[in-house]
Amino acid sequence: MELMPEQRWRSAAGQHLPFALVVAVVVLGIVRIVQYHWRQGAVLIGVALLLAALLRVLVTDEQAGLIAIRSRSVDALLYSGFGFSVIVVAMTIIGGPFSR
Repeated sequence: MELMPEQRWRSAAGQHLPFALVVAVVVLGIVRIVQYHWRQGAVLIGVALLLAALLRVLVTDEQAGLIAIRSRSVDALLYSGFGFSVIVVAMTIIGGPFSR
């Protein structure tokens, strides 16, 4: 059964939605870093990684789009591990040239 052009567009757009959500949170983090709130920006980037892990677990492999790199369990483990690591490092650094 062939999909109609509108259905193909929806399925293609839906396939990239998880990646777009993750990128949107990363962009917010970068904006906060540029505004000299590096700790908040780094935490937002860590949250984006945790969001990628959650989405990778919840959506199918076909719907995961660009956040699917390896198997579902490996992706979720690595995304969540890196996400927690970034958040912990951002919250534990004190002082430094960017402290506010």
